[in-house]
Amino acid sequence: MTTAEILKKVRALDIKSKRLTTNIFGGEYHSAFKGKGMSFKEVREYAPGDDIRFIDWNTSARFGHPFSKVFEEERELTVMLLIDCSASNLLGSKLRSKQEMIAEMAAVLAFSAVSNNDKVGAIFFTDRVEKFIPPKKGRNHVLYIVRHLIGIEPQSKRTNLTEGIRFLNQTVRHNAIVFLLSDFDTSGYEKALKTVAARHDCIGIHFHDKMDYLFPDMGLVPVQDAETGTVKWVNSAEPAFKNWWQQSYLRQRETLQNTLVQSGWDYLPFATSEDYVQKLQAFFLQRMKH
Repeated sequence: MTTAEILKKVRALDIKSKRLTTNIFGGEYHSAFKGKGMSFKEVREYAPGDDIRFIDWNTSARFGHPFSKVFEEERELTVMLLIDCSASNLLGSKLRSKQEMIAEMAAVLAFSAVSNNDKVGAIFFTDRVEKFIPPKKGRNHVLYIVRHLIGIEPQSKRTNLTEGIRFLNQTVRHNAIVFLLSDFDTSGYEKALKTVAARHDCIGIHFHDKMDYLFPDMGLVPVQDAETGTVKWVNSAEPAFKNWWQQSYLRQRETLQNTLVQSGWDYLPFATSEDYVQKLQAFFLQRMKH
């Protein structure tokens, strides 16, 4: 894309994300993710019902009647977006590709975080780290991330989730909220999932398209792996092939969900054809209850 096209898309995402975070996700996001702990705010006169453990005995002795310490939740969080830029995310059969949906949802999450005064950072990866944007606050910083969401041109087409997760663990030392946005079209990352979940609050957002499980009837066609370039001829009209294609995907998805949950992650799937707004809001509300 040209610079003008990128800026046009950035403005469109900016407007949509701002509307969503203002009207829909603001309160839900705030309540769904807790801060680091409690910090001292002030001392006030004791009121019936106050926890006696928080009586400030020095102040009480000085003034001759009881005073209580008041604490507030430390709200500042660090949010890290771990974004899969591999070629398999170019797939899309209806409204948009996985890549476009990843960019849009990552922008919404970033604007939700910054509107809550949280820091936001991003790691763009394929089978290597393509770009690292350290976490910072501010709207201009989020717009910088959004420009990369739209305009990044990765050097590799392949996927290696372990590389992205390992880099995250090496660079983000403090507890963070980690959103991994990917189609998870790879393997061998199970150990890395458990390692990062031991330190951070992790959410795996799985993007899929109907062509992942419903192959179109086109007769004898060449199928190319977007990441490796390998070409294989298949008879797409053959019922046995169609069934194999669908069942393989469903087994892969079930395995992914079980692996994430058992590793201490939340699992959140999205189809490219669906409106993600209500589903994302429901996820935030569910987190609030827990």
